[in-house]
Order: sequence, then structure tokens, then C-alpha cells
Amino acid sequence: MLTAKQEDNSTQNRRIAWEGCSVLLDINDGDRLVFSRLTAGSIVKIGNKNYPLQPLIGCPFGSVFQVENGINGPCLSRVNLSAQANNTEDKKECAIKDESRDNRALIDNNTAQTLTGEDIEGLRRQGASGNEIVEALIANSATFENKTSFSQEKYRLKKQKKYAPKVILRRPFARSICDTYFKKYPARIGFLRVDTLSLLLSFANVMAQSDVLVVDMIGGLLTGAVAERLGGTGYVCNTYRGDIPHSIEIVRIFNFSDEINRRILRLPLVELSGPANVDSKELSVLQSASSVDNPSNQSDVNLDKLFVQESLSFHSTSQHVSMEETVTTKVLKAPKPGEKAPGDVIKLWKENGFSSLIIAAPDMDAWSIVKEVLPFLSFSAPFAIYHQYLQPLATCMHNLQVNKMAIGLQITEPWLREYQVLPSRTHPHMQMSACGGYILSGTKLYNGNQPDK
Repeated sequence: MLTAKQEDNSTQNRRIAWEGCSVLLDINDGDRLVFSRLTAGSIVKIGNKNYPLQPLIGCPFGSVFQVENGINGPCLSRVNLSAQANNTEDKKECAIKDESRDNRALIDNNTAQTLTGEDIEGLRRQGASGNEIVEALIANSATFENKTSFSQEKYRLKKQKKYAPKVILRRPFARSICDTYFKKYPARIGFLRVDTLSLLLSFANVMAQSDVLVVDMIGGLLTGAVAERLGGTGYVCNTYRGDIPHSIEIVRIFNFSDEINRRILRLPLVELSGPANVDSKELSVLQSASSVDNPSNQSDVNLDKLFVQESLSFHSTSQHVSMEETVTTKVLKAPKPGEKAPGDVIKLWKENGFSSLIIAAPDMDAWSIVKEVLPFLSFSAPFAIYHQYLQPLATCMHNLQVNKMAIGLQITEPWLREYQVLPSRTHPHMQMSACGGYILSGTKLYNGNQPDK
């Protein structure tokens, strides 16, 4: 059973939502964005009602659902918008060509709508759908026919969002996750905007077969974006100070396969800065010191020791069937992102260095962390450092120039302008992000007398 389950996970169609995956629910065209994990009992709250997410399992990403009152209560029903969209586009083109009305004579005094709230509740009790309520509101509006086609569409969308909300099933990836966190919880990702994230990956030259060293203090968004671009090749090494690693909970939202999860590793700076040929005694001391402050690592080490002992006893004697089940379960355990880097990979990193470096540590001084991790980078390798403010990067750039540690240094301020692109009304959005932070990029230089870490 375990073998079949693991094979299903490895051959899962990533374009179709499956049970247990993370999804992004886009409610009413971006008015509300919700991350959720699809299970048999998952629900989403829209308005004052809870809707089960069971109908979303097995549907391709990009599907549109509409709230309805089913036999067993509120539910989400999948809708096909292809024919409806074509008819709507034809109506828009005809309305734009024959537009001769304007809104100058309209007076907003709240008397144009004759349908009261009690009438709407009566329609709901009779089993009317959301679209039927919207059509009833349009039919009972005294000023709807006198409005321009643009105003009519705006009125229809406003009522549809209230009485017939739609839910779009979206696949979480680097762009959608970054956009969602930037809109809802920008402080958790250090106010990192999506265009800034793309520039970080480009300046660091993240590509297939790369070994990327990251200092990620923004919840794992940077680690997940790098792993997504590598696509199961190379390695992502998430390093950190001390014994307690930074949280990378956002990585789980990406729905990575087992092969990509194996490429996401963690390693503290104290072990990364050690000698390349460290003996087993010194390594055990480092591991024990790390496991004391991190109980989860201690449990993993104990499980590994237990697995080795049980596997040896299983090969020597075959008296207990339960021991065979334990060994099989341990072997087929799915890898998790952020496991401890193996010794042979650490040795390779120490000998050859990393191919690129990305730092996103808003709560840490840029220069203090750069002077510690930059020596682990191979010569002529690029690096990119993100910070919300300019001054820490300016100080870091000056110190890198004085110590002759890098060349091609530049500080970039990303700038993004979003546009509304619609017929006869294309213009920049009225509300845009003013600042997307700053990026310090450059190339590591070998000068023979670099300062000690």
C-alpha cells in the first residue's frame, strides 16, 4: 500500500488538483485570496456561509466555481464560461460601436432600485440562484438602461460579487504565492514584491544544475522560488546562524514533488564554515550541539539510529514480522523539504563553492551576514542581496568595495506599474505599490587576502 501511494505521488498530474494538495482560491477576481489544503473536510467561508471544497478535488487548475444552494446546503458548482464569455465579448463590441449614452442625467439618490432587502430574502427562500437575483436587481433598476455600457458592466459585476460570488481554483507557484502574501501579509515576506523576486533570481543567475546558497528569513518564499526554477536539479542550501533554522513553511504551499524536496537542504553556518575533511568525532559533536537546541533534529537522529539497528537485526534474524513493516515504512517515507545536508554534498560544497548566493534577511544587518557567507561562494559567481531599505545595502556595498571582495556592484530599485487593459479604458491602476525594496548585486572577486569570516 505504501509503495502504491508513493508511486501515485511521484506520477501525480500537477495540472489537476488532488486530495491533500495546497491550492489558492481566488474569490471574486482577486478581492479575496485564500490558501487552503484540499481534504474531504476542508471548507471556505464566503460571506456568512461555509462551502465545502470537496467538489474541487480532481478539477484542473483554472476552473471556475459559483456558489449555489444545493440539496445538502451551500455548495460550489463548477461552471463553463467559454460560451458565456464569447457572447459577452460580442455584446461589448456592439455596445462600444453604438455607444451614444452618458451618465450626466443620472442622480444617485438611492431611489432607483425598487427591490427591497425583504424581497431579496424572499427570492432566496424560494430557491433563486445568485444569477437570478442579479437579473432581478437589474430589471427593477430605473436607471440601468440609461447608463453607459461600461457603467452597466460595473453595476453587474458589483452585484454579482455580492449575490453570486465566483471562486477560481489557482495553482500555487512563485508568482501567485508572492502576490498573495504581498497583498495580505507583506511583513511576513519582508515586503518582497513579485518583480523584485524575479530580479533576485535573474541577478543570481539561478538555472538548472546550480548549487544555490540562500539566507532566507522571509518564511521560505525565496527557497521555494529557487527550488521551483531549478526543477529538481542542483541543490538549494538554506543556511542560518545558530542552532535554530528559520521557518520555511511557505515551501509546503508549492506542492513540490519528492525529487524537488530532496534538493532543498539545510545547513547551519557553523558546519558550513568548518574544515572540508572534518573527522567523525568533531562532526558528532556539532550534530549533538545542534540537536540539543532543536528537538526536531534530535528526534530525526534517533529515528535514523533506530532504523539502522532494526535493519541490521532484520537481515540477521527474521523472527518478527512487525520489524519488516517498520523497515518498509522508513524506507518509503516521503522526503520533506529542509532536511539536513548529507556529508558528501557538504564536502562538495566546501571544495567547489556555491554557484550563486541570494540573501533576503530584512531583520539582519546586510554587511554582517554577507561577510560570513560570501567566502562560501565560488570565484566569479554572482550574488544578490535584498533589503527593504537602501542604507543597509549602501553600507554593504561600500565595505565590499573597500575590501575588494566583489566587482560589478550595483544597487537596483525595482519599479512596477500595473495597467488595467480593457476596451477604451486602458490606464494605470489607481492604487499601486510605491516601493519594491532594493537589490545589491555583484560578482565575487578573488584577491588573495580576503578578511577572515
